[in-house]
Amino acid sequence: MERFKGKVAVVTGGNSGIGLATAKAYVREGARVAITGRSETTLKTAQKELGAEALVIKADMSRVADITAAMHRIQERFGRIDALFVNAGIGKFVPFEAVTEEFFDETMATNLKGAFFTIQKAVPLLSEGAAVVLNASINAHMGIPNSSVYGASKAAVVNLAKTLSADLLQKKVRVNVVSPGPVETPILDRMGLPQEQLRQTKEWITSKVPLGRFGRPEEIAAAVLYLSSEESGYVVGTELVVDGGMIQI
Repeated sequence: MERFKGKVAVVTGGNSGIGLATAKAYVREGARVAITGRSETTLKTAQKELGAEALVIKADMSRVADITAAMHRIQERFGRIDALFVNAGIGKFVPFEAVTEEFFDETMATNLKGAFFTIQKAVPLLSEGAAVVLNASINAHMGIPNSSVYGASKAAVVNLAKTLSADLLQKKVRVNVVSPGPVETPILDRMGLPQEQLRQTKEWITSKVPLGRFGRPEEIAAAVLYLSSEESGYVVGTELVVDGGMIQI
């Protein structure tokens, strides 16, 4: 099955976790792919997994200058974008009282500002009928301890997707958002928690998921590919929750 044969797909934060799984899925379905990431090490690994034809760009998507430069390289290589997965983000859990201005700004710059300007700078490259999918989180809908900044940033992403779905309709571009539940990705190990607390947190989260497990990056990728394929041509401004039933049951 090659739903994306001849199409160009771009994945920000495509060097690991959900982003890499999605980029690999696009390649399997025939797309030409570009990814961005901040780590040279993981970008090199991703290049090997995606193949020589993939465009791999080192960029900090919280910086507008980096976003602009990345879009310029994509334009030079491919000339357009048919599917854009706005995935780059960070997730660190810190007690409310311990949140610093620096921590707040870093989270919002990556998760919200980065998403906003990625789409803005991509608009001139989006083909007629293109699809944009943002990556949010079920934290946008839950009051989880120590996640005040992260949850707020993801709630803003959900609203951004709904607002832009109206703004970009005149360009015949569909915008939707996927909100994953707990997923086994490297971001879990970068939450800033001590190992024992991280283990306890994972056990607590698992107990709250009706399916009794964490999701796999490939399961989120499948949802993203649906939202960016012609199969979802009548879907716009929608949030697709993929969480094992955590906030549904």
